[in-house]
Amino acid sequence: MHLSPKTLEKLRDLINEITEYRSGPKIIDFFGMFDYQDVYRQGFPSRWMYTDLRLSQINGTPKLDICIKKLFNPINYIEDLNRLDNLIKEFNKYLQFDKYQITRINTEINLTPITKINLDEQIQSENKNLENNFIKHEFRFDYSQLNLIPTLMPVVESRIIEIEKAFKAEAYLSVVLLAGSTLEGIFLNIASLNPKVFNTSNCSPKKDGKVKNFDQWTLNNFIEVSHSINLIEKDTYRFSKELRDFRNYIHPFQQMTENFSPREQTAKICLQVLKSAIFDIQTNQNKIKT
Repeated sequence: MHLSPKTLEKLRDLINEITEYRSGPKIIDFFGMFDYQDVYRQGFPSRWMYTDLRLSQINGTPKLDICIKKLFNPINYIEDLNRLDNLIKEFNKYLQFDKYQITRINTEINLTPITKINLDEQIQSENKNLENNFIKHEFRFDYSQLNLIPTLMPVVESRIIEIEKAFKAEAYLSVVLLAGSTLEGIFLNIASLNPKVFNTSNCSPKKDGKVKNFDQWTLNNFIEVSHSINLIEKDTYRFSKELRDFRNYIHPFQQMTENFSPREQTAKICLQVLKSAIFDIQTNQNKIKT
């Protein structure tokens, strides 16, 4: 097996840092199985230079297979086999370009040749897994920690109860509309309490060179700014696409034009984005206090 420079670079990082941090002496020990008589002393090359040298020497030989199998030996990950599988999955992203893949079958690590690469299929699969994990996550939050206007708090609570009832009743469009408007109201409340932070974001919407008043911001504006100031996390931002455009679907003709008919999965994501955003705001709002 002969690996490309990019794959060797990734393998070097796995050996030196990612699987575990290996000091100079430990890296020498790692390659000692190939009978290199190296001694760590003054003037020894940098860790990455040494590893690159040894990998280049065993590249294209059976020793490289032995090196990889040693690196991913399950006995070294017995306390966390999920981590081992994730490391293998990450390395396979590079290894596939050399027409190989690593598989773990119980305690055995195998290197097998492959004939084709399908990156688009892999991306779709990863996105689907991320989406499913996001939907399954249970967000716990306390409305009293959101710093909402006192009279707004019971409205938000009752809306979320109504959204969940709508979802159970398969009224998916209602879920999208209610979730979007509720989140917009929460953002308006938070922005009003922290005007400087929201107005000075590079993502704040402007007209004639001036930042718009908050009552003219769209949900999309609030989401973009909230992400830019680290009020909401990456996963909330990532899955907020359908919810951002909720106002477009209030009008039947606009819904017709965009051919939008929310499915159960769409409604699930929108409801989860609302809960995720509330959780993020509760967790991160102290970071943006001015």
